Amino acid sequence: MSSSFYSPVNHHPSSDDSQSSKLPLQNIPGNYGLPFLGPIKDRLAYFYKQGQDEFFRTRIQKYQSTVFRTNMPPGPFMASNPKVIAVLDAISFPILFDTSKVEKKNVLDGTYMPSTSFTGGYRVCAFLDPSEPDHAILKSFFLSILAARHNKFIPLFRSCMSELFTNIENDISNKGKADFNTLNDSMSFDFVFQLFCNSKPTDTKIRSVSDGAKLFTKWLFFQLAPLITLGLPAVPNFLEDLLLHTFPLPQFLVKSDYKKLYDAFYVSASSILDEAEKIGIKRDEACHNLVFLAGFNAFGGMKAWFPALIKWVGTAGESLHRRLADEIRTVVKSEGGVTLSALNKMSLTKSVVYEALRIEPPVPYQYGKAKQDVVVHSHDAAFQIKKGDMIFGYQPFATKDPKVFKNPEEFVGDRFVGEGEKLLKYVYWSNGRELDDPTVENKQCPAKELVVLLSRVMVTEFFLRYDTFTVEGHAFWHLFMGFNSYFANTYLMFCRAQQRGWDPKVVHFMGFFPYVKIQKPKAQ
Repeated sequence: MSSSFYSPVNHHPSSDDSQSSKLPLQNIPGNYGLPFLGPIKDRLAYFYKQGQDEFFRTRIQKYQSTVFRTNMPPGPFMASNPKVIAVLDAISFPILFDTSKVEKKNVLDGTYMPSTSFTGGYRVCAFLDPSEPDHAILKSFFLSILAARHNKFIPLFRSCMSELFTNIENDISNKGKADFNTLNDSMSFDFVFQLFCNSKPTDTKIRSVSDGAKLFTKWLFFQLAPLITLGLPAVPNFLEDLLLHTFPLPQFLVKSDYKKLYDAFYVSASSILDEAEKIGIKRDEACHNLVFLAGFNAFGGMKAWFPALIKWVGTAGESLHRRLADEIRTVVKSEGGVTLSALNKMSLTKSVVYEALRIEPPVPYQYGKAKQDVVVHSHDAAFQIKKGDMIFGYQPFATKDPKVFKNPEEFVGDRFVGEGEKLLKYVYWSNGRELDDPTVENKQCPAKELVVLLSRVMVTEFFLRYDTFTVEGHAFWHLFMGFNSYFANTYLMFCRAQQRGWDPKVVHFMGFFPYVKIQKPKAQ
């Protein structure tokens, strides 16, 4: 990690960071308000009065600084100390990746930590700081699991995607539209379970992939409820705030759901658990960590990320769609299929995935507690953070920094093509820079490369099948597939038949798919 953007207080800057060392040292602006009342006031503003983006935007404008003090939810009574120092630009944000200067112990969910009863009584790897001995063992275990299965990634995901498309098209045929989120959840659970367990969910006590997805979703909700708002108009804000943000939801309400998941993985992932025992990890601890990796990191990430990816690609418009379809179909034809080699040659497709990760990172928050006094630099100033202070970063602001990215709020599909690749060092989404790799010494997502790979496969599969598509809605991203090529050809056939005097009629196969029926006149 470069020291050009931040440095310990007693660090003597080198020539590489001489420019940032000349920035004026300023007091960190902002305040926390009155005890108890201040955090509640900020929480209400964050969730209800302003919303998260406006919450940060108004404070940046008020303090004329991207580094400031504030409170972060949930606050009383779940977080004993909601006070944070926010870092909201591309330059100050990377302090959160430097585990030599920030501690990552129990900060996955921010200023509070869900009960370990959700994970069998264990602090799983995601809550461990790299300085803790178990972190290296568990993360090395995760990295080895993924490495051993790399040959399954593309064929298994393509198989699951094929079933997803079949379900989408069936729903469109029967209902006129398809709810991508629900179908994506089932597809994601199916992929994750088969990847780690070498069997189908239906071979276990989990009756179906949709049931498995619902079990994971419910388990995730009970842990993450303090960080979300449901936005239901029928529920008054004060009531939702009381139910979700004031007291933790009890684990016993999902105990049986978690046991079904745990038992399914315990039986079906026996080979993985055997390997864990060989390297000194207790079998039940390994299984609880595996369920968290599969459910929180993998399924939870796919549940949030894939609809966002499709949303941004879908709203980018037909011009980009045509370019993607042309690139994807040309490369797949020349390479003889969807292979890793083929995907690596799709520069526009790669850029589109990176742009979606930039504009809407799957995990928007990062936290870390300063291990020592440290000076953090923004574009304009330097700020001293004291040992023990909690540092908070809101990733969408750092990755939409207008001093780094041109038109940062706009989705630009080819932003990272050619010379644009140099900007990838400012794409933060996996608890690290896009150009960094996950290791046992950092907290970067162990499946970071897998996420990028699967995203590229998803975009590829879409444009191998469809010329274009559109999305609508904010909560569910209802997906309407265009089938533009099919309908366009049908229309042209009708016009041509009409010109030839063949009395064309449009009829529908299965009540949905149109085709042209003609009656040629008898030859004279």
